[in-house]
Amino acid sequence: MANGKTILVVDDEPDVRSYLAAVLGDAGYEVRTAENGKEAMDVVEAGAPDLISLDITMPEKTGVRFYRELREDAATAGIPVLIVTGVVNPWASPDGSGTMKDFLSNRRQIPAPEGFFEKPVDQEAYLERIEELLRD
Repeated sequence: MANGKTILVVDDEPDVRSYLAAVLGDAGYEVRTAENGKEAMDVVEAGAPDLISLDITMPEKTGVRFYRELREDAATAGIPVLIVTGVVNPWASPDGSGTMKDFLSNRRQIPAPEGFFEKPVDQEAYLERIEELLRD
């Protein structure tokens, strides 16, 4: 099923990183992990993964900053990204001032990520979306 595909899990919470790595490993994916955007960029530069699972609220370099840098670099712009966050319903703001999608994509016409999952992650939907994105 996974055909040797590599997924980078980026999350500052060790329990979330471990859980997602186990879910993905059990599904046959090779998993690399990083605890912040700075570490994630080092991992990507060492060898681009096939997909990135990205938390957005982290110390060091936030997921938002990492995401923008990833999308602005022609070498990494095509890597699919799934946002996994504890931020409740980031696609809609209660005051109407904007959405997380706007925040991630604003200013530089950066495309939106390929998916969004709230924590705790729905394992079945998460794996299904990853399979859709990584089909050969």
